[in-house]
Amino acid sequence: MDIKSGVEVLKQSEIVVAQGPNSGREGAEYDVVVPFLKWAGGKRWLTTAHPELLPAKFDRYIEPFLGSGAVFFHLKPKKALLADYNAELINAYEQLKSNWRRVAQALVRHQRNHSEEYYYRVRACKRRVDHEKAAQFIYLNRVCWNGLYRVNLRGEFNVPIGTKTSVLLPTDNFQRTSELLKSSRLVVSDFEPILDRANAGDFVFIDPPYVTRHNLNGFVKYNDKLFLWTDQERLCSAIERASSRGAMILITNANHESIRALYRRVGKQVILRRQSVLAADSANRSETTEVAVIINYEIGRGQKNDSGRFGQGPARRSISNPV
Repeated sequence: MDIKSGVEVLKQSEIVVAQGPNSGREGAEYDVVVPFLKWAGGKRWLTTAHPELLPAKFDRYIEPFLGSGAVFFHLKPKKALLADYNAELINAYEQLKSNWRRVAQALVRHQRNHSEEYYYRVRACKRRVDHEKAAQFIYLNRVCWNGLYRVNLRGEFNVPIGTKTSVLLPTDNFQRTSELLKSSRLVVSDFEPILDRANAGDFVFIDPPYVTRHNLNGFVKYNDKLFLWTDQERLCSAIERASSRGAMILITNANHESIRALYRRVGKQVILRRQSVLAADSANRSETTEVAVIINYEIGRGQKNDSGRFGQGPARRSISNPV
């Protein structure tokens, strides 16, 4: 392997391994909006270490697996279509978009009352008012174990309480979050109808559940449904259709041979290195890799990261499709 300027080149497959450094928080004039949720597989690390993977110009932003929306909040698009299969997640976004003050007031109440007993009482409660449901969702996300979202067979959130006690965070700016969401359309949907709306001029960011052909017998839990290997294949087909219509697309997925083979002729592949955050103890977190697939645009200087700097990743190299 050749290692030059933080980039490893895997010569046989012509896949670039990026090792771009995280940047500092200097540059206060840069408009930083921190996602209001912690989400498994969240991509804030991507916007910090490798913003050059994101296109500099596009007309509309589309994201079919919204989660914490880290890329959306980084890009701050003037027009967006945001979707997820999780109705409670989309309601939280909708309420911050249209009713952020009442959500914030409810979170103040949750902060004041937070305790282990209170957590389990709120977890078991069925809220009927939308802004209260949104505040409940955010509260549970912030103080449950590791920000995990998991439901049982009855669709009930069942993650135990975690170690964090802060419901209101210094990074909260619900008013600015609301402003960014005003020009967005939020949809509860499977990914396929969303991707079928993508056309030339759109930038689509796709970060699906990381199921591979051989792990867990071909499925992982995604919200309250299963995400199968056949869904990965269906996703790839929808991506190919969107690509044929001229949409710019960035996919992040598991760095596994089955995924690389699935997208072999779809776009340029880049291997990204990062620290895993799945272990509860930071001392036990190891390095992991993901694969990014870039379609219908050239990666280059591109976007700035949250400190206002351009990223230092693999985007200054010409990357060929793996064979």
